[in-house]
Amino acid sequence: MKQLFQALTLTALLGGAPAAMADTLLIDRAQEKPAGALPARGDTAQQVEARFGAPQERLEPRGGQKRQWPTINRWVYPAFTVYFERQRVIDVVANQASPGEVGPKPPIR
Repeated sequence: MKQLFQALTLTALLGGAPAAMADTLLIDRAQEKPAGALPARGDTAQQVEARFGAPQERLEPRGGQKRQWPTINRWVYPAFTVYFERQRVIDVVANQASPGEVGPKPPIR
């Protein structure tokens, strides 16, 4: 087993590793956007709707079964999905622009 590991390591060091693919990374595209292009953490749902308009889709809330598990609401916009806890933004996730882009999967519906 140790010899196999050493052989694979040597092969990788000598250039036997496959060439890197030229995928578009979602994180690269997301970092290019100016900070004002997305809702900010702590914004209210009203502020988000006033600034970005009505979402394409309001997904079913998740969680809330226990007091320790707050209900999370999700709004889907063309370029991003906003996650709310108690009507406040807790996270914003950029959506994939194309199926070939490497990034998070679409939200569970």
